[in-house]
Amino acid sequence: MAAKIRKLLTVVEEVRSEMGRPVAPPTRRAAAIAVIENPCAGRFVEDLEALMAIGEELGGLLGEAAVKALGIRPDEAQSYGKAALVGENGELEHAAAILHPRLGKPLRAAVAKGAALVPSNKKRGPMGHPLDVPLGHKDAAYVRSHFDGMEVRVTDAPRADEIVVAVAVADSGRPLPRVGGLTHAEAEGKDGLR
Repeated sequence: MAAKIRKLLTVVEEVRSEMGRPVAPPTRRAAAIAVIENPCAGRFVEDLEALMAIGEELGGLLGEAAVKALGIRPDEAQSYGKAALVGENGELEHAAAILHPRLGKPLRAAVAKGAALVPSNKKRGPMGHPLDVPLGHKDAAYVRSHFDGMEVRVTDAPRADEIVVAVAVADSGRPLPRVGGLTHAEAEGKDGLR
């Protein structure tokens, strides 16, 4: 089953200064967002295969859109994350079915590798509700400078029978990181941790 997409949005955030200090180069994050019909809304569905297939479709579509919005090559992406906001006639398991079994593989292809787990968030809420997309280093989960997030919202979604699905990609870590730990330059990306 293909996703029934009502709208697509892309948001780019560029941080040029923090606490009066310049951020050079700027920290850039992009979120690509799809508002889709929830084929399981309003009823209990045992087999969530339709939502898993939608997740696979959206992983590539949204991952590629976020990378394109940043204007970078896929291998220049450093962080990624995913999130879903389910309308009131859905359940959190609908978000889990989209985000977990299959969305990751095409997202990893869109960012050229991605050895680390893709951080995720799922919640239920009304139209315009904020959705926090967690970010983590795409190849090494222990890179603390890349523990970050991006808040997105769609003013007219999700409707009761919809799901907002978001993928975020960043070309760097947080602005002015200084809590120590493994750095991006030191990351090997072999085991997804270091």
